[in-house]
Amino acid sequence: MNSPVKPGRVLVLLVLCLLVFISGYYAFQTAFDREEGIKRGLDIAGGLYVLMETVETGDRDVDEDAVERAIEIIRNRVDELGVAEPIIAAQGDDRIRIELPDLEDVEQARDIIGRTALLQFIGPDGEVIVTGANLDNARAERAPEFSPYPYVSIEFDDVGARLFAEATAEFIGQPISIVLDDEVISEPIVQNVIPDGSGTITGTFDFEEAAELALLLRSGALPVELRELESRLIGPTLGQRTEEIAVYAAGIGLGLVLLFMIIIYRVAGVIAGVALVFYMSLVLWALTYLPTTLTLPGIAGLILSIGMAVDANVIIFERIKDELRSGRTPRSAMEGGFRRAFRAILDANVTTLIVTIVLFTLADGPVRGFAVTLFIGIICSMFTAIVLTRILMRLTFRAGLIRSGAYVGVRG
Repeated sequence: MNSPVKPGRVLVLLVLCLLVFISGYYAFQTAFDREEGIKRGLDIAGGLYVLMETVETGDRDVDEDAVERAIEIIRNRVDELGVAEPIIAAQGDDRIRIELPDLEDVEQARDIIGRTALLQFIGPDGEVIVTGANLDNARAERAPEFSPYPYVSIEFDDVGARLFAEATAEFIGQPISIVLDDEVISEPIVQNVIPDGSGTITGTFDFEEAAELALLLRSGALPVELRELESRLIGPTLGQRTEEIAVYAAGIGLGLVLLFMIIIYRVAGVIAGVALVFYMSLVLWALTYLPTTLTLPGIAGLILSIGMAVDANVIIFERIKDELRSGRTPRSAMEGGFRRAFRAILDANVTTLIVTIVLFTLADGPVRGFAVTLFIGIICSMFTAIVLTRILMRLTFRAGLIRSGAYVGVRG
């Protein structure tokens, strides 16, 4: 006997669907906000691409360890510039690829990336007292009242403090040269012994220059010299246009998929459409608030995951059809279809998840973006197909809207 339509439960179902569409609308608005939304990669947001080559100089050999240390130092410098999601990776044996998306001051970035920042304190006898390797900290200080110029205050480690104290005791009344990258930037006269391992670097620079110098000193000297082989400034206009095209393509694809589902699976297709909208909401919220970067390959991964999300619903509905053809009632066919489809969906998605993990581990750059986006998409699609679609189907049945196999396109 068919259950009558229950207006109260129909209303609950409609309110739930409305909330899903509202969530989708706000997720889309938030995700594609240029300021607060998803972080864009270099190919979308624009920015600076630089390829550097390590060069042997004197007793400094280029090896794997030197390249790795250079990458870490460059990363520390870039982090202090505030660049979101930079890509800094080795390319081959002696090259370093640097991608800085959405960059404001290109020239400053170029200067900071390649500078050696070799700091030395040299006594009047020409001997090196301490180097930047003995630094614990360096910070820019505002100009004091008696000077128009700011300065950089520095603090040495225990070894540096001892060496500096011995040198200041020996050279009272004489100058100690402060040399940065083979250029004398200051020659203060030693007035008294400095036992606490602190000092200052003065010069005719403004506060921004002092802050940049402090940044370089904190991050340390590059272990090898770097030579710029290639650099490209990528404007945001092309990337923004490409992003718009990708969004339109994803929208058209989503619309065609929904139309197909409704034609083939009737009421169940409409339910799958609601679940798919919620799936998109989850993915967009995740990409917005997780530390991820969206690239063009990432958008490809997102569109691919839409197809996989629908694929799970197709498996479920075909299982339900099999149950109905075997003579089950609509309710038992629905429960049996979900139960039988679960293992197939789990196996298919777990194998794809393994591939995304391998890609993320072994690859870098845009390929990683593809892997992360696809991973998030698969997790969200499993939840919406297995959990949300089932909840909506049960609510639809209890509301009296499912009375025969016609709800999934089975006649009779």
